[in-house]
Amino acid sequence: MTDLLLIDGHSLAYRAFYAVPEEMSTSSGQVTNAVYGFTNMLINLLRDQRPELMAVAFDLPGRNFRHELDGDYKATRSKPPNVFSAQLGLIKEVLSVLGVSVLEVQGVEADDILATLSTQARDRERRTVIVTGDRDVFQLVEDPFISVLFTRQGVSNQVLYDEAGILERTGVRPADYVQYAAFRGDDSDNLPGVPKVGEKTAARLVNDFGGVDGVYANLDAHPPGRRLALAEAEQRVRLNLQMMNLRRDVELPVSVDDLTFEHDREELIKVFEFLEFNKLLVSLGEVLDMGSGSLPVSEPLSPTLHSPSGPADAARVLRDVAALERPVAVSIAPCPVDDPASVLGLVLAGAESEEVMWLPTEYLTDDEALEAFRALTREDSPPLAAHDSKEIMRFLLSKDVDVKSLNLDTAIAAYLLNPAGRHLSVGELLERQTEFRLASESAGEETTKGAGEQLSLGGMDSLEEQKRFEREAAAQALAVARLAAPMRKALAAAGGEDLHDKIEIPLVRVLARMEHRGIGVDLEKLRILTSDLEERVEELRKQVLAEAGEEKLNLDSPKQLGKVLFEKLGLTPQRKTKTGAFSTAARELEKLRGEHPVVGHLLDYREVRKLCSTYGHGLQKEVNPRTRRIHATFNQTVARTGRLSSDAPNLHNIPVRTETGKAFRGVFVAKEGSEFLVADYNQIELRCIAHLSGDPGLIQAFKAGEDVHRSTAAQVFGTAPEEVTYEQRNVAKMVAYGLSYGMEAYGLSERLHIPTEEAQEILNSYFEAFPGVRQYMGDSVDKARERGYTETLFGRRRPIPELRSENVRIRQAAERQAMNAGIQGLAADIFKAALVHLDRSLEIEGLESQIILQVHDEVILEVPFEERAAADSLVHKEMEGACQLEVPLAVDMSFGRTWLEAKN
Repeated sequence: MTDLLLIDGHSLAYRAFYAVPEEMSTSSGQVTNAVYGFTNMLINLLRDQRPELMAVAFDLPGRNFRHELDGDYKATRSKPPNVFSAQLGLIKEVLSVLGVSVLEVQGVEADDILATLSTQARDRERRTVIVTGDRDVFQLVEDPFISVLFTRQGVSNQVLYDEAGILERTGVRPADYVQYAAFRGDDSDNLPGVPKVGEKTAARLVNDFGGVDGVYANLDAHPPGRRLALAEAEQRVRLNLQMMNLRRDVELPVSVDDLTFEHDREELIKVFEFLEFNKLLVSLGEVLDMGSGSLPVSEPLSPTLHSPSGPADAARVLRDVAALERPVAVSIAPCPVDDPASVLGLVLAGAESEEVMWLPTEYLTDDEALEAFRALTREDSPPLAAHDSKEIMRFLLSKDVDVKSLNLDTAIAAYLLNPAGRHLSVGELLERQTEFRLASESAGEETTKGAGEQLSLGGMDSLEEQKRFEREAAAQALAVARLAAPMRKALAAAGGEDLHDKIEIPLVRVLARMEHRGIGVDLEKLRILTSDLEERVEELRKQVLAEAGEEKLNLDSPKQLGKVLFEKLGLTPQRKTKTGAFSTAARELEKLRGEHPVVGHLLDYREVRKLCSTYGHGLQKEVNPRTRRIHATFNQTVARTGRLSSDAPNLHNIPVRTETGKAFRGVFVAKEGSEFLVADYNQIELRCIAHLSGDPGLIQAFKAGEDVHRSTAAQVFGTAPEEVTYEQRNVAKMVAYGLSYGMEAYGLSERLHIPTEEAQEILNSYFEAFPGVRQYMGDSVDKARERGYTETLFGRRRPIPELRSENVRIRQAAERQAMNAGIQGLAADIFKAALVHLDRSLEIEGLESQIILQVHDEVILEVPFEERAAADSLVHKEMEGACQLEVPLAVDMSFGRTWLEAKN
């Protein structure tokens, strides 16, 4: 399975045009050879790659930024045949009915769009396959995230290139491809290279001298003839570098996460029938799991709306619903008014009925209707089903309704069934799991009854818009009801019902209440901190300029910085970027600390500037002006391992490594009369490793209450525990935590800045000291390969089909995932269970202490002063008792009026 499939539209369409006979046309005379070849290729890609996300990029006519650099760019290319150009619109129509994004940006080329999107995907750790016949994209290949399916001839002769493949094909690594191509040139783009320098010589130049700069810095090392040719072509070569380097920062109307695709069945059939692609229609139906033939159209849902005549009527109906034993589905639909969730759709009779109640939120301001609705959400009420229920529950909390009857969340169920998949809408799930679909807005199939005409929704432009909105909300609710049974069945088949029912569903309420409560912020303190950082940024900027002897240097320009640091100041260059310039990334500059004062101050400038913009100004924007608290969102269906994540804002990323960064924790304050209790699981991943591996050495160290990293270092380095140095303990700690993420020798060498061979020796020593860990790592991969998935003690499964890939790089990456999935997944399950148990106990004990924040392995409570002892005892009990492992769970706890004070 591929996370993201990117296609160079022109490249593939052009090859299709010449691969399929031009005589191919419809009975009406429409030539379709390019469309047919392209569509056939598309179907094969969908079948072979099974992408979750997809986009096709095309070039727009006219000049782009490369023509500004070289007026003769592509000047030798002949104009494509009119019969080809006439089919591009039809190709885009096929993509449109398949729901695939078509991207075109004036001033750049399709390759630049592909480069931007694949880089975005890499940064999100999504695996991308780029389909093209253009060699320029070879520079983008990066294991294990970006590979190229290169079309050599026609549309079926293809080869998949990873880094090793590019090296074998060209003689250079992908990172050096542009340097290589600059010497070789590109006749198809009218970019001349160095005379008599072919592919082999170009590769040798790059490998021997490191690229363009290295070659021209050592001209005397070349034979006279080549030396002269190189010298005369220098300007051309350096221009080629600029021309061939793909842009990764194109401003696009979408991001990677928007590239989902959902076909329009009816329109798809119409287009294929017009093109007379009957065989392709059958093939497409099979690929999309819709059976063969003419893509059968599923039955649209047709809810019957019952709209209460007023709050009293709504209260009566709600009381009737609360008396039912059947499941009830609830939905909140988006509404074009100020309130982001202004109506509810309730399925009255569950999955067997199509009658849906329409409940305007304004009715919840009526005491009788509100009390009736609360009765519907009690623990003993009919089981409630919803899609993305946390959003609904958080909204209802603002109306003073605390939902306790949630029984099924179809979005969570879908996530448990496929944690690596994208977030599916309720409509997509409905089509995948049932014979139904959501009707289109204009279908006119829904009917209404009751007093719908009298509903006041505010902000609606017309009665028809209001009725359309009602129909959509009703269909959403009915879709959830239809999904309840098949999703339950799928969960049971996958062994995920207990995980869903006992952890994930109770957790929804915990997270919704955390979001609703938020965390207090001392806004004035935050503003002062931000102002201080702004002053510090300016001080550091001036200091760097003075030390660099510059007046107008742009510190955010890698190109300008590189010239000053490596040419003017003569600092030792480290790694080259793909453009051939020496890297000014923080990772590389850290290695140069001490060579010149400017380096340290430059790194400080970058850090403080990021803190100022991301957290200083960023957090201020997130403070709710009414509550003076930040109400972040917590996600339980994002991380593949089951870990929770945070956004709007991402409180998981509040910096902790520097004193300047830590200061931000000081702006988070407990409310009057309360303090923060911070409870942090101690070494939970390592405890999970000890339990899963059963290694006696690790288990004994934990049971004895030893400093595990010191004990580990003593065994790895063969010394007494009391003689272990700080550096040795740090190495042992890095190895232990690295293993929980599948780290190998190369990763350890990068972290410790030591040769890979030395890192491998350390790992070997670790595995000799703890053989059970090595055995577990190997067994976890073998078991996952056999099953096709990993599984935690709680039943959380993570499919890893890439374990059977023929691509060595992809398979190795999958093996690392298999090693860490059980560890990370178990740690995630334990933490989620702890949150559920803790929240429930706080409620049972009647304490006012509340969970308000979760960050990685720590939970933060807001505790009244008088409840300190009770909360302390309860947190220890519930977090340390969340799961029984072979080693004890331990929690480090502290109190403070601010988050910083508690952590310190």
